[in-house]
Amino acid sequence: MSFAVGPFFDSAVHSLLHLPETLEKISSLPPSARRHDDDDEERSLVPAVDILETAKEYTFIMDVPGLSKANVQVTLEEDGKSLVIRGGGKRKRDEEEGCRYLRLERRGPIKFCRRFRMPEDSNSAAISAKCENGVLTVVVGKLPPPEPKKKSVRVSVA
Repeated sequence: MSFAVGPFFDSAVHSLLHLPETLEKISSLPPSARRHDDDDEERSLVPAVDILETAKEYTFIMDVPGLSKANVQVTLEEDGKSLVIRGGGKRKRDEEEGCRYLRLERRGPIKFCRRFRMPEDSNSAAISAKCENGVLTVVVGKLPPPEPKKKSVRVSVA
C-alpha cells in the first residue's frame, strides 16, 4: 500500500521545525506596540494608549519613546468629534565623513497616527497636552452635565 505525502504535511512539518525562529520574531516586538503595514516603506508601530475617565476629564496616556514634543502633533478634527495624535521623527545619525554604523539594533523614533472618537460630553475648548520623558499625556475636559429640565403642569379643578 502506498501513501503519498501531500504539500499540507510538508508545510506543517516545515512550520514546526522553524517554530523557534518564528517565536523569536514575534517576541522581538514590544508588547506595547502592534505592527501593521502602511503604504509607507518604513515599518510603523502603533503605541498602546491608556484612557482614564474621571468626573471632570478624560486622560489619554501614550508612551512615545524617542520623540520630543516637537515631533508629536495633537489635533481635533471633524468639528471637535475626533482626537488625532500623530508622531514621527528621524534617527539622529552622525554626519562625520568616514563614519558608519557597524551595528544598528536600537529602534529609531516611531511614526504613528491614532484617532479617537470623542464622547458627547467632551469639551473641545478644554484640551491640554504635554510630552515628558517619552510619555504623552492629553487631557480633555468634560462639559458639565445638563441640568434636568423641569416642567410644571397646571392642575385644573373640575
